[in-house]
Amino acid sequence: MRIRAGYEIAYDCPAPTPLLLLLNVHPSRRRDLITHDTIYVEPNVPLTQHFDGFGNLATRVLAPAGRITLRSEFIVQDSGLPDPVSWDAVQHTVEDLPDETLIFLLGSRYCETDRMTNLAWSLFGNTPPGWARVQAIVDYAHQRIDFGYHHARATKTAFEAHEERRGVCRDFAHLAVTLSRCMNIPARYCTGYLGDIGVPCSPAPMDFSAWFEVYLGGDWHTFDARHNTPRIGRIVIARGRDATDCAITTAFGTAFLAKFEVITDEIR
Repeated sequence: MRIRAGYEIAYDCPAPTPLLLLLNVHPSRRRDLITHDTIYVEPNVPLTQHFDGFGNLATRVLAPAGRITLRSEFIVQDSGLPDPVSWDAVQHTVEDLPDETLIFLLGSRYCETDRMTNLAWSLFGNTPPGWARVQAIVDYAHQRIDFGYHHARATKTAFEAHEERRGVCRDFAHLAVTLSRCMNIPARYCTGYLGDIGVPCSPAPMDFSAWFEVYLGGDWHTFDARHNTPRIGRIVIARGRDATDCAITTAFGTAFLAKFEVITDEIR
């Protein structure tokens, strides 16, 4: 399967403003690119790139005063298969976890494990460890939160989403990540493209999506608490502790969003 993906994002900046971008396909999927996912910027100002501490390909740019527009369009090859399901994936004891997974057991900006550990153990302490336990967490988050774009709030944490019972895809992911970590399961937040492939088309404008991955059975596995079903055509951009590490754009100053369009379509 081939997927056409891309975006056009514009900001109005009252003064020169440094921007940090996570807009390129994650290095783990770059071998699947059929065309380059080059970032084009207007006006034509210099871009520099580096790999951040989580292995994401990050871009830095100094946006001049006025409007800056970022755009890209590319084609990526995909298996066309839904997210794998591995019911026999086991949960590791903490002492047996690889060192690099331990950071994904800790609380973070939007994932307050200290506030939710007692709740997590009361809900999931009697579930079978491993895949079944994570699926129980996903089922709970999926049922607990009512989805709606008008429920979005940039500062909303997992605990707040749980108490308010409404949010967007990042809130579903934050809640499931937090509950998984509370149960000693490494969980990391992901963001990327997820089009309406193999499902009825949504009338809502296309957006970037958030999901999460857990470490079970010696590998990372994809879960999606918002949709709660394996999906086709997931293209990861960034992974990290939570939305702080995976923000598509971060402005170090004032930048007003003027345009935001995302495309993710199967090429038939």
